[in-house]
Amino acid sequence: MRHQPTVAVKICGITKINQALEIASLGVNAIGIVGVKASQRYIPNKQRRELFRALEENYPKTERVWVVADPSEKEISEVLSGDGRPSIIQLHGKESMEVCRQLKNKYPFFQWWKALRIRQQEDLLIAQKYQDHADSILLDTWSSKVLGGTGDRLPLEWLTKINYQKPCWIAGGVSAEWIPELLSKVQPFGLDASSKLEDSPGIKDIKKVKSLLQAIKGQTMN
Repeated sequence: MRHQPTVAVKICGITKINQALEIASLGVNAIGIVGVKASQRYIPNKQRRELFRALEENYPKTERVWVVADPSEKEISEVLSGDGRPSIIQLHGKESMEVCRQLKNKYPFFQWWKALRIRQQEDLLIAQKYQDHADSILLDTWSSKVLGGTGDRLPLEWLTKINYQKPCWIAGGVSAEWIPELLSKVQPFGLDASSKLEDSPGIKDIKKVKSLLQAIKGQTMN
């Protein structure tokens, strides 16, 4: 097997400080907190700030990702001020390329990721156009019911055809057992895992997180 470069890992939808710290201690690159109120993994402002503050104090190199959909200007301004701030804002709604560009220009000291929910293969071309207006692109599966955390996977034959200049993350159904097939065919910058690692929405099974990291390490070191 040919050598694979190291793959970055984001564990998303965390709701508890103790789990955030334990998962950060395993060496993941990013911890994601959901700011979409309709989500089962949503946590309100006070808890989000406490969690991000604990991460920043204990694991300052771990990125703190705030996942939000079509936030208002007021909401963005409030979240990006004070302590317990994110280091990355992941836009997971219907934000246009122009909105992404404006936010990057207005808040240049934060990273801006754009998540695209892929319904058909042609949607990957739209995602590709966003890379000029975001620091990273995240590809997730489309659902009519929820914005993310479905556990459904994108077809690998679609992903083999992408060639983005900016870092590209793959989300949707990421778990240890999928890693050998996934990384043998696709070389993403990073993987975003959530629902496949859970005991219940927002509560991670640490053993599954460790298994995912071990699987990635095993695949990239061979």
